[in-house]
Amino acid sequence: MKSKLLYILVFVLGASNLVNGQLNDYKYIIVPKRFEGFKSENQYQTSTIVKYLFTKKGFTAVYDDALPEDLANNRCLGLTASLVDESPMFSTKVSIALIDCQSKEVYRTMQGVSRIKEYQPAYREALEKAFVSFDGMDYKYVPKKEAPKEQVQEKPITVSYRNDVQTLDEPAQSKVVQQEATPDNQSYKSLEPKPSGMVKAEEKVKAQPLTFEMLYAQPTGNGYQLVDSTPKVVLKLEETSIENVFLTDYAGNAVVFQKDGKWFLEYSENGEKKLQELNIKF
Repeated sequence: MKSKLLYILVFVLGASNLVNGQLNDYKYIIVPKRFEGFKSENQYQTSTIVKYLFTKKGFTAVYDDALPEDLANNRCLGLTASLVDESPMFSTKVSIALIDCQSKEVYRTMQGVSRIKEYQPAYREALEKAFVSFDGMDYKYVPKKEAPKEQVQEKPITVSYRNDVQTLDEPAQSKVVQQEATPDNQSYKSLEPKPSGMVKAEEKVKAQPLTFEMLYAQPTGNGYQLVDSTPKVVLKLEETSIENVFLTDYAGNAVVFQKDGKWFLEYSENGEKKLQELNIKF
């Protein structure tokens, strides 16, 4: 019996430390002025109580209409508090769920219960009981650190197939490809004979320019993914052997690179090279 109790205690402590580590990744708790399911803002002072209790537990809580500048530019710095109300007829039962910028639930408190008949004191008592789940967490925001990149000596890499021509029986089918990839110039040019003017309708579709004001870089296994403020994945970047030069499948074949402190997307559209500046925040 003692060994079973010890196992349960170790499991609970381990789970608590795991959750604490997850919450330490987030700088803010965003509290809605009106929780889902409620008819008016701060009904029964629920928003005021939740913000006060988070602040009391050591979190930096802000209302959803008064976000700090860094949070407004990157919603992934914060978790949004959702009040889960499962109250039956004669009691109040609530818990708090914390949702990340990708709409995933990161943590949910225990359910707080109150049998007070009046709504405002009932919600206060039930929320105070639910917030017991944060006791002993010792929350402290720790910014995520990016893994250091390997120092790669920047050397121009030129790949040319100018003299490598494969000639078939019909001279019109000869193909020549010329390619260059350096930090200052990234190009891919096909010199194969152009097709006739009869082009299929689907081949005339142009790549849509990216119109996002800010894109946020999130590390992946082999590079980054760029998301907008929704957040929605806009581009996936694959690392190359050259620092600050990435491959992407935008428009079929494209390159994202940094030049003079700015980021650019270079791609080919109907044989014409296109260059678009991107506003990326790493």
